[in-house]
Amino acid sequence: MNKRPRDDPSSSAYGAAPKRQYGAGGYGAQHQQGYSDERNSARRVADHYSARSNQTLEERENSPIIHLKKLNNWIKSVLIQLYAHPGDCVLDLACGKGGDLIKWDKARVGYYVGVDIAEGSFALHYSWSTEARARQALANVSALLRPGGIFVGTMPDANVIIKRLREAEGLEFGNSVYWISFDEEYAEKDAVDCPEWVVPFHLFKLLAEEYGLELVLMKNFHEFVHEYLQKPEFTELMRRLGALGDGRQDQSTLSQDEWEVSYLYLAFVLRKRGQLPTQRRASNANRGKMFLTEGDIEFLET
Repeated sequence: MNKRPRDDPSSSAYGAAPKRQYGAGGYGAQHQQGYSDERNSARRVADHYSARSNQTLEERENSPIIHLKKLNNWIKSVLIQLYAHPGDCVLDLACGKGGDLIKWDKARVGYYVGVDIAEGSFALHYSWSTEARARQALANVSALLRPGGIFVGTMPDANVIIKRLREAEGLEFGNSVYWISFDEEYAEKDAVDCPEWVVPFHLFKLLAEEYGLELVLMKNFHEFVHEYLQKPEFTELMRRLGALGDGRQDQSTLSQDEWEVSYLYLAFVLRKRGQLPTQRRASNANRGKMFLTEGDIEFLET
């Protein structure tokens, strides 16, 4: 499947997966790629995002999908406020350029590590080109979590995407913000060369359970917005971010096309089975702030 954005709302953090292009394939594909193909695919993705230039604040605010980006930020902020606790240790997968550091700082986490395959962005669903890679990704997550630990993320909503495909007249659909095509031959020839894979969530859930990860929450972005905007503290956060005007979707600064794009994504929360230790390492929260410089960031070649 190919997906081409009109503009990339780039979000990072714990598997966040906003709008990029999708390549042919997916979980359950009929062939398995060799090790060299896996490395080449990973290198392709890394090079694609590493080549993207950093935007200035002014350029970001002038983006035609700036309100969609702000909506993504609101959803991630809500997830962090709901599931992060003072003193927690955080591994931020697909951290990108570190755009969510302020969110984690406000949650007063005790220890933070951000990793990314590219200097720009990378996301969870890239690991779903084969079943073996999907299993390895979930095994890694499970191994890194303590009992009771939480894995929070966002990804494309495969159910919605397939529903939209069935409703489409042909093999593609979209609007002024995005475009999706299911032409595999076209995927191999397309000039935008960053493949992605849609993750069937029921398979994601079943595999996660095999690795001791139980589903706590799964909501489409639209459902997520409607539910958590009922809570005053999150309504105020939405107002400050300016994603949905006064915090109601019917009086939104978000365009209808941007709102349609948000319907293509979901948020999820998994918990590792077992009891969380009764004594949290609360002392971590009192170690004072740590400031990172460019010299603290090391890029490892794959």
